[in-house]
Amino acid sequence: MTVSDGDRHAEAETTESTTLSLDDGDIHVCQDGPRDAPALLLIHGSASSVRSWDSLVPLLTGSHRVIRIDLLGHGRSAKPAGPSYATPDQGRRAGVALDRLGVERAIVVGHSSGGAVATALAERRPDLVIALVLINTGPGMAAYIASESAAIAPSQWPPADEQIRRFASTGFSRAGYQIPQELLDEVRMMTYHTLTATMVGTRAYLEEQALPERLTALGKPLLVIFGEDDRRWRSSSAADYRTVPGAKVELLPGLGHSPILEDPARTAGPLLAFTAIHAGRG
Repeated sequence: MTVSDGDRHAEAETTESTTLSLDDGDIHVCQDGPRDAPALLLIHGSASSVRSWDSLVPLLTGSHRVIRIDLLGHGRSAKPAGPSYATPDQGRRAGVALDRLGVERAIVVGHSSGGAVATALAERRPDLVIALVLINTGPGMAAYIASESAAIAPSQWPPADEQIRRFASTGFSRAGYQIPQELLDEVRMMTYHTLTATMVGTRAYLEEQALPERLTALGKPLLVIFGEDDRRWRSSSAADYRTVPGAKVELLPGLGHSPILEDPARTAGPLLAFTAIHAGRG
């Protein structure tokens, strides 16, 4: 599925964009869909932003109040040098954001490292999280595929478009896919500190305890969606989540690390089937 610039602009006109002032920095929030519909929180991955969900959101608003946040250090949220960018702290901020928006219960969806933040939110606020959807989130560091070409030196910051494309190249596998310019621009809006601190935080969280163990302890309904051609996390590792009681795992052939961008429609299918079952619970 390809979304034209005109479609993106039309969507932007219906999106409510606000800034929430938290104790350790402002958080940018986008909302779409009926405010009285079941809440669906979307959390982006490292070096990304709310814009990574742009093509998927219109497929979700028919049945959900869709909430997107720019994690601290990303997108249009603040990028302070002092606060912690550890995964549990990012999860805490997501919970505070939902509180400020008056959301009492939500299904939480995370892409890549955003799935770790979603898990951390559920650990801290099990009352708030109905169910979890993890999209191409590695279950532990043993599943990570290292890439030497991904590094950007501090002296190269802010990077040029071509440097960001090389850095992000393993995030996509669909033949001919072109990274949207707005995503390149929002990577450049980050600071080198927020980029690296977030990645260090994700690694520490996964090394402390693998996600399937954390999710088993939580006991929340779980859907795992994985692009089968992921070049950042071994897609075979998606099977690790089957140890979580009741977990559902969906592999998407022909797609890579970012199915939300590479094929939003195929991603939305299992996501909406799952939320239809669980959105009314709690």
